[in-house]
Amino acid sequence: MELQVNINSVRGSQIAAKITGTFLIGGHSFRFNAIAFGRIGGHNIGAKVSKSTQKNLFKMGYNVDEVMDTLQQKLVHGDITIPEGISKESFADN
Repeated sequence: MELQVNINSVRGSQIAAKITGTFLIGGHSFRFNAIAFGRIGGHNIGAKVSKSTQKNLFKMGYNVDEVMDTLQQKLVHGDITIPEGISKESFADN
């Protein structure tokens, strides 16, 4: 699945951070929010999208759970585009 993740902002620290951004899939851009947290066992990220985004993804023929899994994997592994001044190390396991 081709999915591109763009980070808009990250607030917090390596212990816990709030992330906002967009992801591009099928030529359409959707907003998401995520909480990144890590300590014992490394980083983990929980991403959420709105109900309307879920409905639109479903109408486009995507499995919403697979899209969310891919989004979260890309966030954790740092396969993202970030604004200048934000360090991937602040929320991604590199």
